[in-house]
Amino acid sequence: MTIDPATLAALSGVSTATVTTVLLKKGLRNVWMRGAKPLRAGQPRLIGRAFTLRFVPAREDLATPESWSSPISTRAAIEAMPEGCIAVADAMGVTDAGIFGDILCARMAKKGVAGLVTDGAVRDIAGVLGTGLPVWCRGAAAPPSVAGLTFVNWQDPIGCGGVAVFPDDVIMLDDDGAVVIPQKLVAEISGIAAEQERLEDWIMRRVNDGASLPGLYPPNAENRALYEAAVKAR
Repeated sequence: MTIDPATLAALSGVSTATVTTVLLKKGLRNVWMRGAKPLRAGQPRLIGRAFTLRFVPAREDLATPESWSSPISTRAAIEAMPEGCIAVADAMGVTDAGIFGDILCARMAKKGVAGLVTDGAVRDIAGVLGTGLPVWCRGAAAPPSVAGLTFVNWQDPIGCGGVAVFPDDVIMLDDDGAVVIPQKLVAEISGIAAEQERLEDWIMRRVNDGASLPGLYPPNAENRALYEAAVKAR
């Protein structure tokens, strides 16, 4: 499922920090995935639909190298990923086994997957960086996934970094981390967040001009009127 172009355009100029504030005002506090940090500094802001992957603790009869050839495997899941999606992998916070390496990430990049976010680790880090696939994770680990995890399915509801993620939720990624926007709220949140970003840009300009914060951030009635006048004057 693609994102409506107008919604995507509105979100493209919005930070994850702004989105978390808007979602907080809507009563959603737990939307930022803990531990998912950009693998490479300066990665572009990404927005896409979630394609979920789920791992559980390793069980010796299932978590074997032979499982990589199973119909239910990370390899099969990657082939099911649509172009433009953001793969979100629930690795249960395990950091001593890498869920994906350079070959799997290269295939994801070739398929047009927008990015990967996980609360776990990746392996073959130099190779992963070389694929160009944007990755948000908790770091690197040399052992393969089956050393600590069993892959069980894709496109199920998951928990990633302590956050509930459902297939086709919208994921936003930037230098501050990874945020989920529930799919039913995307259109509403995008409009509010875009307006909040415009307001904060105006507030920042006032601060740079020497204005004090009380009554400005958040704006009181006087400053709100000044902002609205500035918008109309554009």
